Amino acid sequence: MTITLNHYLLVSGLLFAIGFAGVLLRRNIITIFMCLELMLNAANLSLVAFSRFNVGAPGTPNEGLPNFNAQVLVFFIITVAAAEVAVGLAIIVALFRARQTTHVEDIASLKF
Repeated sequence: MTITLNHYLLVSGLLFAIGFAGVLLRRNIITIFMCLELMLNAANLSLVAFSRFNVGAPGTPNEGLPNFNAQVLVFFIITVAAAEVAVGLAIIVALFRARQTTHVEDIASLKF
């Protein structure tokens, strides 16, 4: 059995759905943050899958070769996500120090 584009998209859709459900149902900021990262990685998986299965058409200069443009874009997305993680965790730590909680209901405003 060969793995096709549909298999990758199914896994990506499941990962995105799990992340979306986690964002909607969970109340812990750290869990919500991890679910957002899961959704971002699901989008990256889709980009890589589309890039891998998008081969050049016959008669073109890149005949039979995969298009790596989306995979390069994924590297930039991962870089931005790493910066987002650093800033997001700093905000979460600051909120925890100020409020002594990481639950969304307990944080009504960002005022100290």
